[in-house]
Amino acid sequence: MSEAITTTTNTPPRARLRPQRTQVRRLHRSVLVGLTAACLSGASAGAAAGAGVPARAQATQELAVLLSAHGAHRAPDAASPRVALVAPRRPITGEQTTLPVISRSMAPGGARWLQVMLPGRPDGSTGWIAERGTRALVTPWRIAVDLNARRIMVYDNGRMLKSFQAVIGKPSTPTPTGQFFVEETLRMSAGEAGGPFALALSARSNVLQEFEGGPGQIAMHGRDNLGGTLGTASSHGCIRLGTGSIDWLAARVSPGVPVTIKG
Repeated sequence: MSEAITTTTNTPPRARLRPQRTQVRRLHRSVLVGLTAACLSGASAGAAAGAGVPARAQATQELAVLLSAHGAHRAPDAASPRVALVAPRRPITGEQTTLPVISRSMAPGGARWLQVMLPGRPDGSTGWIAERGTRALVTPWRIAVDLNARRIMVYDNGRMLKSFQAVIGKPSTPTPTGQFFVEETLRMSAGEAGGPFALALSARSNVLQEFEGGPGQIAMHGRDNLGGTLGTASSHGCIRLGTGSIDWLAARVSPGVPVTIKG
């Protein structure tokens, strides 16, 4: 990002950050400047449900926290082709990599395997990793984005708590749809574009393959020094929230939380 992110005494407990200045500057341009949206306004859960948004969702999601680098394979077998190598920490903040678990399998020799969602391209990728070298977690949180309604819904233990109006990607640079997850939570310095927080997602733009050396990563972030009009499709792909909403999310939503984006 354009300025180094620092941890302050009022940083939410799930947003502990230890980035390097040059790395953060580079990735900030690709994640936040290159992929902007505009937004914010909160709505009651009841009002959103009344508009046709599901009031309930899957209650919990199993997660795997990586304690070491893991090769992701096409099948639950070390001899199967490797589709990705997943680092144990995320590139911007240094937070431990946390992946949603889709299913489990046990190999003939007794080795346990986890099918997990993977970050990066192609969007929606999955792979099998060894359970050994991971730590199990469960999250009650889940986020759904309705592009048609231009609204974000937040669920806790299957019950919708919050709904926020949003601005999504414009037709030429649409917000990608599919099943994703939060990779890491970033806190920006005062006055930084896109602050005060950003939730960097596993989603990547289908149009912007890279931006200023970055991967074209999609994020939900604030609107500091960016502006924008609620309820429009005018961003480069990201989903922007106002200060109150992104503060609320950053204090509760940690890496690994599933994010469903539908058109």
